[in-house]
Amino acid sequence: MLAIRTRRRKAVALATAAVLAALAAPSLSATPATATTAAAPATASDYDSTYYKDAIGKTGESLKSSLHTIISDQTKLSYSAVWDALKVTDQDPADSGNVILLYSGISRSKSLNGGDTGDWNREHVWAKSHGDFGTATGPGTDIHHLRPEDVRVNSVRGNKDFDNGGSGFTDSGGSLTDSDSFEPRDAVKGDVARMIFYMAVRYEGGDGWADLEVNGSVDNGSSPYIGKLDVLKQWNDEDPPDAFEERRNQVIYDTYQHNRNPFVDHPEWVEAIW
Repeated sequence: MLAIRTRRRKAVALATAAVLAALAAPSLSATPATATTAAAPATASDYDSTYYKDAIGKTGESLKSSLHTIISDQTKLSYSAVWDALKVTDQDPADSGNVILLYSGISRSKSLNGGDTGDWNREHVWAKSHGDFGTATGPGTDIHHLRPEDVRVNSVRGNKDFDNGGSGFTDSGGSLTDSDSFEPRDAVKGDVARMIFYMAVRYEGGDGWADLEVNGSVDNGSSPYIGKLDVLKQWNDEDPPDAFEERRNQVIYDTYQHNRNPFVDHPEWVEAIW
């Protein structure tokens, strides 16, 4: 009887191994890969041993300084070139003829870019008056923080700092505003925070532009600061990067500026620096 049980156990073991081997092996009947097969999306770890290699393992000012050096190596766009870039970076995944507007969440035709009511224009998430850099090539044309937005909604945001609270408005999409601050809709709170932290690392005052910094205030006016730091950190935690934001970061890197927003790849670096 012992011999019979032993043979049965061996048979079961062999059968199990065969099944596992079949699952692990590529199917001979599978459709062969072709040149048009989509590549797997890039992940943060794909760049840790190359793009971010000088930053890995650092914290605080050392990490901030390393990231500044890394992301400052970029191709700069003209302000007019931003129009066409945003039509690609912010394309609606469900409608290739449209872009998604940042604060309102509306999907609008790419062709409706301009300055009239019903158009979308180029929103500076780090308000261009905070540091007085305008639309000059550099921080004024950096598409890591430039996004499509409805002309009227863009005007409602104006140059307000970011904070929780306020009231809704026409086409707000859930965004809120009051006299001195703006709260984006929940789905892009983290996106906004990571764009602000990118700008604070990229522009440190050493290349002719103001030293941009995140602080704990609102109503910063024309000073090169934007707040509120604690709120932006909270938004970064509560709204992690999604597929849209990750794709946008990759398109900017591959096609336009050839630099990355490190906080999309590593949102934990916000806490490591601030």
